[in-house]
Amino acid sequence: MRIAFYAPLKSPTHETPSGDRRVARLLMDALRLGGHCVEMVSDFRSFEGDGDAVRQTRLRGQGLAIAQALVLQWRDGSRGDRPDVWFTYHLYYKAPDWLGPEVSAALDIPYVIFEASYASKRAGGAWAVGHEATRHAIELASLLLCPTRDDMEGVERVAGAATRVLQLAPFLDPTAYRAAQHARAAHRAALCAAYGVSAQADWIVVAAMMRPGDKLASYRVLADVLRSLMDLPWQLVVAGDGVARVEVQGLLEAAAPGRAFFAGLCNEQAMLSIYGAGDLCIWPAVNEAYGMAMLEAQAAGMPVVSCAVRGVPDVVCDGRTGLLAAPGDVAGLADLVRRLLLDVPKRTAMGQAAAQFVQGERSTARAAELLNAAFAGLGGGRSMLSGGVTPA
Repeated sequence: MRIAFYAPLKSPTHETPSGDRRVARLLMDALRLGGHCVEMVSDFRSFEGDGDAVRQTRLRGQGLAIAQALVLQWRDGSRGDRPDVWFTYHLYYKAPDWLGPEVSAALDIPYVIFEASYASKRAGGAWAVGHEATRHAIELASLLLCPTRDDMEGVERVAGAATRVLQLAPFLDPTAYRAAQHARAAHRAALCAAYGVSAQADWIVVAAMMRPGDKLASYRVLADVLRSLMDLPWQLVVAGDGVARVEVQGLLEAAAPGRAFFAGLCNEQAMLSIYGAGDLCIWPAVNEAYGMAMLEAQAAGMPVVSCAVRGVPDVVCDGRTGLLAAPGDVAGLADLVRRLLLDVPKRTAMGQAAAQFVQGERSTARAAELLNAAFAGLGGGRSMLSGGVTPA
């Protein structure tokens, strides 16, 4: 099939690295691996983070104009072959989809969404425009694919009667991560030379951007956890950067003097080296949607210690590929980290199970199979969408 791909929050070509950009690219890879022709049809970003109703309305107008232009181009043939399916990745009240519902309705093609979030508490608030647009899009979708069970609960309450809601858990291509795991000694030696990390101590790996909000809150919890583990021999390797770097670095250096090493913003190859060299990945996951970095760590054979927040249990199998504390339980999180630092055989077994889990259940190849199975039930067009009214 020919698939029109669109990501309203952050385009796959966006210049700033993030989990969102990573997932968008992985989705396109999985769709192509499934034999589909995928075209990113717009890099229009609908995100409005300040609750400015005027700007939201302006973005709505821009989005609808782009949608109308796409429809005209496909109808008159100037844009080449028209799509068989519209596929939108990640919409919510701050980044609604102004394109997909309009184009799908006009061309009478199925409208598919991966990762839609909906919370009724946002009704009538500062983002009412985007909230209503998101509800409208969810109602009109032919197929809703959710990365977590947490997301499924929210969208099932508003999905239309003809909409199928299925889970497609987070995934990645494990090939390079398995190679990094097998080259552990070489990666460890290189990082020892680059950052002066002790080869004798256990390496705790953290991979996250440094920005205000939930990320900074997670780093604060991490500092509290590390402070309670100073009696054990370990080193911390942090991969990430951002506007809150000075504050994050200060927090971790104060909590663990002389034990924190900062790799900064890392490209894919550098991240593979860090994952391959590490012993244990920790992330408190404050309000985390699901955490792609934790899936990457597992793909490289590292167990993960985190909290059972939102979609994290869909990424880390508690007791099998890692350990999960209750949300907000700092002492419990520290206790789980201590347990794996002290129990090397258990940690090793969990790391092996983590790599096998990603290889067998969360690979791009497996995602391609699941996507094709889901698409098989789409049928033809979605005539019920024609004439749909976009919310004001």
